[in-house]
Amino acid sequence: MRLALYVTCLVDLMRPSIGFASLRLLEAAGCEVIVPEGQTCCGQPAWSAGNRSAAIDLARKAIAELEDYDYVVIPSGSCTDQVRNVYPLLFADDPAWGPRARALAARCFELTAFLADVLHFSAPPGEFAGQVTYHDSCKGLRALGIKQQPRQLLLKVRGLSLQEMPDCEECCGFGGAFSVKFGEVSTEIVDRKCASIASVGAAAVVGGDLGCLINIEGRLRRRGDETTRVLHIAEVLAGGSEN
Repeated sequence: MRLALYVTCLVDLMRPSIGFASLRLLEAAGCEVIVPEGQTCCGQPAWSAGNRSAAIDLARKAIAELEDYDYVVIPSGSCTDQVRNVYPLLFADDPAWGPRARALAARCFELTAFLADVLHFSAPPGEFAGQVTYHDSCKGLRALGIKQQPRQLLLKVRGLSLQEMPDCEECCGFGGAFSVKFGEVSTEIVDRKCASIASVGAAAVVGGDLGCLINIEGRLRRRGDETTRVLHIAEVLAGGSEN
């Protein structure tokens, strides 16, 4: 099985360790993993900002780079949603690009959904001594139906116990440009999320979207919490020095 790992621009720029963890994890599951060198942005920020032409240009670029692989795996619910759900919409009336967009969408999966639903992978190599809680990102949960997959995988990690926080499905307040345009509202939302995390006393909060994790970690630290770790699920499942 030959698959493309679409790292995402946020992971590439802000926390490359997630990309390397995803690579180790997929290889441990028996996949031949290629990281296409020319990959850039999926176009989700442009689409969310209303810049349809830029979103289309970036979608064409991504489709051309990714369509020859058996699968495309992305460690991000929001970027996966862009490829799976928005690309076919962008090219719905395009006789040339429409079929290509739909074919790619059918082979594109968020990381935990691919591991759990496609590979039925049940032996993550990571170890974690302690309790974690899981944050459901909006795009992963609502656009892709990702709920049980990350939990099933986390429960296979040696030494790890999972404690659900209250309102685990509630937004963290990031929402891309929302957190910039509506800073005060975003802060109130993430404060609720931080309070939910604190209420269970877990050693770490885990999630599947780096945007959410950056927002949560930034607010935790500004609230004075220097101990709760904020980890992408790939880092926990793959293990390594960070755990």
